[in-house]
Amino acid sequence: MGKGRLEAFSDGVIAIIITIMVLEIKVPHGFDLAALRPLIPVFLSYVLSFIYIGIYWNNHHHLLQAVRHVNGRILWANLHLLFWLSLIPFVTGWMGENHFAAIPVAFYGTVLLLAASAYFILTRTLIFSHGKDSTLAIAVTGNFKEKISLVFYALAIPLAFVNSWFACALYALVAIIWLIPDRRIEKTLTS
Repeated sequence: MGKGRLEAFSDGVIAIIITIMVLEIKVPHGFDLAALRPLIPVFLSYVLSFIYIGIYWNNHHHLLQAVRHVNGRILWANLHLLFWLSLIPFVTGWMGENHFAAIPVAFYGTVLLLAASAYFILTRTLIFSHGKDSTLAIAVTGNFKEKISLVFYALAIPLAFVNSWFACALYALVAIIWLIPDRRIEKTLTS
């Protein structure tokens, strides 16, 4: 199968996820700046999640550039990733509405951990389908960022019950790590 439908469907789902997140931000009833103050936690959680969704969209796009075809396993692995990403609006809203309370922050981290695990599974499924000598396999081997992200998520989840702001700082650190572009796929495709 060609990869076009997979890309189009994934792009559509990600666009809907972002739309749902922004629609969760309720318009204040006041007209002054003080009316915005209660929305600060909601807005901060939205910004963090928007960045995460953008990172996933960007990396998913680059990942599929190195793919020639898809099969049923790849479609299911991709749906697995989209499932966890689709929960981000829920945990984003829950975390923001509850001013970064421990349980919502821990659940946010759990969804991030499971989305990262699903992305890892998708990557491995693509490599299995295309072979260990494929452009994709060469481009994504030994990804330090993937491994350190999983470690930080695993640390941040229990840390949320000690200090939810430190847990959020770890989530933000992972986002910062991923904002630095990973050019391995681009370099492999152009060489």
